[in-house]
Amino acid sequence: MQQPVTPATVPGRMTFCIDTGEKPVTYPDDMLADGARMVGEYESREVEIRDGRPNRADFHLDVQGFELLDAPTVARDYYDDAAVRGAYYAECEALVRSRLGAEKVIIFDHTLRVEAIDKRTERNVRAPVHSLHNDYTEWSAPKRVRDLLPADEAEARLARRYQFINVWRPIVGPVHSWPLVLCDARSMEAKDMIAADHVYSAGRRGETYRVQYNPGQAWYWFSAMTTDEVVLIKCFDSLDDGRAKYSGHGAAQLAMPAPAGSLPRESIEIRTIAFF
Repeated sequence: MQQPVTPATVPGRMTFCIDTGEKPVTYPDDMLADGARMVGEYESREVEIRDGRPNRADFHLDVQGFELLDAPTVARDYYDDAAVRGAYYAECEALVRSRLGAEKVIIFDHTLRVEAIDKRTERNVRAPVHSLHNDYTEWSAPKRVRDLLPADEAEARLARRYQFINVWRPIVGPVHSWPLVLCDARSMEAKDMIAADHVYSAGRRGETYRVQYNPGQAWYWFSAMTTDEVVLIKCFDSLDDGRAKYSGHGAAQLAMPAPAGSLPRESIEIRTIAFF
């Protein structure tokens, strides 16, 4: 199928958090849509989103906080949990280790997201996250390391650099609807990040950042991503030396019709920690 010409920028509708002075709360185990699983005040805005594909080589984890890579995979059935946790986890671990030059990479979680409501219900998976966010905060990143590693190792690892890196891949493609959108870390200000409680049904509490709108933010997507491509997303970096530390991201509804015959978005996101 011939791919349509994609404009350099396109309007997209995205969901931003509003800072009311009260801490927002998200209940991630709730399978419902964002509006039913989040407590706080949010607003929908139309924002210009830039297509990063023509300049993909210019994007870097330490600069913008994300990058697009070619990453063919042997994975075929992403709904086979055992296969994903086996061969696919191993692929993603090797990819992150090689790309970052990390001493150790652990994978601790993954999420499948499906746009089509009927398939989402059938597969018991989640919807694309419309609200813009970053997965970890200054408080929750070291806490998650301590949750996952033996105490002695955790403290030793926390004394050196570590990064939370998500590996995002379409599992059907090319993606034309509700694509992943990402904010250039250089265009975000500290006040744009609103800490929100992340409360799980088992009682565990985490913390994420929700993104507040700022007209200076530069948002990107990579048009028509295929299943042989991944986006690496930096969700936390322990270094404070001017490099990108976070990457605000989410899903956007583009003001551009999907080509006839294109499939609703399905994606998988692998969550890793890279230690140096």
